[in-house]
Amino acid sequence: MGLLNLECRGTKIKIKINNMEDNRLKEELFREIKRRGLLEQEDDSEDDTEETEEGDGELYKLPSKTIKILTDRLKDEYAAHYFYRAATNWCKDKNYKKAAEFFNNEADDELTHAKKIQEYMTDFNIIPEIPQAPIGHKFNGLIDIIHGAYKMELALMKAYNENSKDLFSDDITTFDFLTELREIQKGAVVEYNDLINGSELVDTNDKFQVLYFEQTYF
Repeated sequence: MGLLNLECRGTKIKIKINNMEDNRLKEELFREIKRRGLLEQEDDSEDDTEETEEGDGELYKLPSKTIKILTDRLKDEYAAHYFYRAATNWCKDKNYKKAAEFFNNEADDELTHAKKIQEYMTDFNIIPEIPQAPIGHKFNGLIDIIHGAYKMELALMKAYNENSKDLFSDDITTFDFLTELREIQKGAVVEYNDLINGSELVDTNDKFQVLYFEQTYF
């Protein structure tokens, strides 16, 4: 006596074969099963499983350390925007027309920098959280604005430099992204350094000389 093992549509069937005469029944059963398309051929189901798993990995996201750094710098860029926006309004009120146009362009540039950071974050599947930046500013004069801008831009340059050093070994992609912003900050520091040097050539208590300075350097 033997056993006939079949699998039909995933269901295993065992049939006892008692004698040689049952071989005829076995052959007829096979023919009927094949005719009805019920007999399944064995295949490598594991290979199919492996194929479906391919490409199911998660999308890359920026590390938490990088997110914090970019969020901090985003706050600084918005803070700079509000500073220059306030400086523009002050200069317009005092009729420093060239300085007003200059600071207006500076304010627009800071928004562009903030946009760059946000676009970089969203490119790597991070939705930026825009932090609250200080918006209240009071100025004692045009020269006071220049010194305030220099201090702000210098601090931001140092921050970008420190961030770049921190990210060099951990996130080289973001390090490369910060290269442009480091160059921008270096240019801003040099620009305000030159304005401060120029302001030292005039008597800042003399309104006419300050107006001459504004017409010459802006």
